[in-house]
Amino acid sequence: MSNEKLKELLAAIHEEMEGADTDAETREMLKSLDEDIHELLGEGESDDSPIMERAKRLEARFATTHPVAENFMREVIDTLVKLGV
Repeated sequence: MSNEKLKELLAAIHEEMEGADTDAETREMLKSLDEDIHELLGEGESDDSPIMERAKRLEARFATTHPVAENFMREVIDTLVKLGV
């Protein structure tokens, strides 16, 4: 269930950000986090995975400019914690 929830949240973030005016660094951070999460869901997490760090940085970045995406990112973080990441 948590895997599906993560996929749904990532899709919601991408949908929210699709039309938004977002800088290149934020887009790259989101892309990297998305790739990390999909790898985690497919193969398991490696010990040096920066998933939580990236998620928290994106949440902070979204806080001032994209409050809806910030809420989705907070849910992503909560779900990752429940998965033991």
